[in-house]
Amino acid sequence: MKNESGEASVEEENQKQPKEAGKFIKIKKFTFIMGIFLLIFLTAGITTIALTFGDEKVDPLASNKHSEFEKLYSTYDTIKDNYYEEIDQDKLVDGAINGMIKSLDDPYSTYMDKKEASSFHESISSSFEGIGAEIQEQDGKIMVVSPIKGSPAEKAGVKPNDIILSVDGKSLEGLSSSEAVLKIRGEKGTKVDLSITRAGEPEPIALTIKRDTIPIETVYAEMLDDGVAKIQVTSFSEHTVKELETALNDMSKKDMKGLILDLRGNPGGLLDQAIDMASLFIPNGEVVLQVEERSGKKEVFKSKNNGELKIPVVVLIDDGSASASEIVAAAVSESADIPLIGVKSFGKGTVQTAQDFDDGSNFKYTAAKWLTPEGNWIHKKGIKPDIKVNLPDYASLPYISPDKELKASDSSSEVKAAEKMLKAAGYNPGKIDGFFDEETTNAVKEFQKEQKVKETGIIKDDTTVKLMQVIREKILENDTQVKKAVEVLKKEIK
Repeated sequence: MKNESGEASVEEENQKQPKEAGKFIKIKKFTFIMGIFLLIFLTAGITTIALTFGDEKVDPLASNKHSEFEKLYSTYDTIKDNYYEEIDQDKLVDGAINGMIKSLDDPYSTYMDKKEASSFHESISSSFEGIGAEIQEQDGKIMVVSPIKGSPAEKAGVKPNDIILSVDGKSLEGLSSSEAVLKIRGEKGTKVDLSITRAGEPEPIALTIKRDTIPIETVYAEMLDDGVAKIQVTSFSEHTVKELETALNDMSKKDMKGLILDLRGNPGGLLDQAIDMASLFIPNGEVVLQVEERSGKKEVFKSKNNGELKIPVVVLIDDGSASASEIVAAAVSESADIPLIGVKSFGKGTVQTAQDFDDGSNFKYTAAKWLTPEGNWIHKKGIKPDIKVNLPDYASLPYISPDKELKASDSSSEVKAAEKMLKAAGYNPGKIDGFFDEETTNAVKEFQKEQKVKETGIIKDDTTVKLMQVIREKILENDTQVKKAVEVLKKEIK
């Protein structure tokens, strides 16, 4: 399932995707929604997929049996009958439900009205229109879990843990992830203005992103040198395991001797897919994960492996790896001794259950927590890799809007970011101080000459786009985490 930033949000990550829109597939007695695929995209909408367990039916009339609801009924009747203006009764009821759920202070419990629920169900289809990022609500703010691979959000430089302050000038403060998704999503070709904050950046970053169609392709395979294959899994949707099996067969035909399973930036997805994927690497009958209810009762999910992958494997994780991807990472680490490489994962270890209402609205709430095979709870802690490897510093440089003009005598955080990009690209902008001086101008002109862009000494439009493209290519060429994974595998390949 996908978050809605796609606007997917991490909240629905553990939710099972049904074959019929609007219904949840059940695994035993639990339904998993893994993080709301706010694909923002920021796709079409990071709401993403949340891990959801639970299957109980909620009786909307059950509240009539409880005396503690008398105040609620009395308040509703008084407002309906005596408020000085006519009120929207549906809006009043929605507000009451929202109030109860928000009082839980839980970013993974949320209510969606009919419009929001419809948007969410669309986000589990085969494609989305949006910017392609998964988001979640955290402490009243909208945080990016991860941009979708190849999405407008990723190309614009959106990073995990970015906080989206506003959309088209309107604040997102206090909104749920599903409400934020409705503001971020939009038709292909339209633009959306975001204001974001990022750790280490003193000022908000302004982004203008053109929305696009975000297809749900979740597996990308390539052969590296010396028989090492790299397969990236970007989310867990309905056909992810089949895609992975196909990719493994294709790589085997190319004489694969070792495998890098890349779960970086993967915000989660369907639980059954996570279990099936982990089972490809874990011996039959070994534990994949445990689910613990409030009572302390645990249900154990075990590997359903029917074969054996007889090559060495390593798994890459980062701070954008969440929910279902953390289930797989923890499972292969603890039950198959497969090493994890990268940086600490996101840390989502709770399980939500979802309830649809007859009018098309729904709500979900946290009903349990999931534990690793050894019983560890990684919620808000994340999973630490066996081998910690950071990407180069320039991999975290902020996005610069092509519409923004940077020129001589300017002084700003954008100028400082541009100076760092120029230096990383092999040019000398002088002192990295955020001041656009003569040395910076000369470095820009040299860059423009080599990139066959008009030599103006000004960073704007094509120059900005080219500069960020060069940095993206440099990150791919110098992926320190992949290089370490290759190094580890080569020691194991026979």
